[in-house]
Amino acid sequence: MSTFKNFALIGASGFVAPRHMKAIADTGNKLVAAMDPNDSVGIIDSYFPDSAFFTEFERFDRHAEKLRRKECDIHYVSICSPNYLHDAHIRFALRIKAEAICEKPLVLNPWNLDALAEFENEYGSRVWNILQLRLHPSLIALKEKVASEIASNPNRTYDIDLTYLTSRGKWYFISWKGYLDKSGGIATNIGIHFFDMLSWIFGPVKEIVVHIHQPDAAAGFLSLANARVRWFLSVNAKYLPDDAIKKEMRTFRSITVDGQDIEFSGGFMDLHTRSYQEILSGRGFGLAEARTSIETVHYIRNAVPKGIVGDFHPFCWKVQFS
Repeated sequence: MSTFKNFALIGASGFVAPRHMKAIADTGNKLVAAMDPNDSVGIIDSYFPDSAFFTEFERFDRHAEKLRRKECDIHYVSICSPNYLHDAHIRFALRIKAEAICEKPLVLNPWNLDALAEFENEYGSRVWNILQLRLHPSLIALKEKVASEIASNPNRTYDIDLTYLTSRGKWYFISWKGYLDKSGGIATNIGIHFFDMLSWIFGPVKEIVVHIHQPDAAAGFLSLANARVRWFLSVNAKYLPDDAIKKEMRTFRSITVDGQDIEFSGGFMDLHTRSYQEILSGRGFGLAEARTSIETVHYIRNAVPKGIVGDFHPFCWKVQFS
C-alpha cells in the first residue's frame, strides 16, 4: 500500500513555487494538480510532468472535486499565490478536506486568523505556515543561547539591528507586490519572516514605532520582551551599503546582536523541505505561531510614520537624503 500523499499547488509560476515542488518530491509525495493564471510553468516538468495543470481556478476547483469523488483525495494544497489571495485559497483547501501549506504572510489581517480557526474546526483540517527561519540551524542555535542567558538574567535586553535590502526593478511596482492592498506593503512582503524570527527568539512585542514607510523602503523600532530592534527594509538598490554596491551585490542581509553579526546567509536551500518534513509529521507552524508577525506588519502598514526621530536605523539617512 502506497504511503505517499497527493498535493495540489496554487501559484505554480511564482518565484517560490519550485521550492515547494522540490519539497513535495523530496518528501516522497506526488503533485497531482497545479494552477496559475500564467502558463510559464515548465519547471513542473523537472518534478511532476504528469501533474494536471490549469490556468483557471474554476477548472482547477472542478478537477479537485472530481478527484475526491474518485476517492483520489488531495491531502495537501500548497499555496504560493499573491498575498491577498492566501485567505481565499486556504479556505478552498479546507473545504475540499485538505490541509493548507501556505507561504508568508498567511493572511494580511489578524482577524482573518480567527475566521480560519473556525474553518479548521468546521472541516477538521489544519492550516500550516512556512516559517522557515525557525528551522535555520544558526538561528536555532541563537535561540538556545538567548534562552540560556535570559534564564540566568530575566532582565537581559539585547540591542539588535536588522537590515535587509533585496533590489527589485521597475516590474516590482507594476506587479501585485507594488500595491499595498495586495501585498501588504514592503514590511509584509519582505519583512514578515524576520519579524517572526525576532519575536520567536527575543519574546513578545511591547512597542512598535514606524519611522519610514514608503513603497520602496520601510524602517522603524521594535521593542520586544528582551530586545530593542532597529530595522530597515528596502527593495531599492540605491540604499545598499557602499561595499555592496562596489561588489555589485543586489542583496544585503544583516542582523547584529549587541554589535556581533549573526551569520545565517547560507543554509536556505533545503528549508522548505525541512518545513514539509515537519508539517507531514504534525509538527509544523500553525495559526497560533503566525499571529504575532501578522499583527506586527498590520500595525506597521497602518501606522503614521514619525520621521527620523528617536532610536532609528542609521540607513534612514540614506532615504532622507536620496
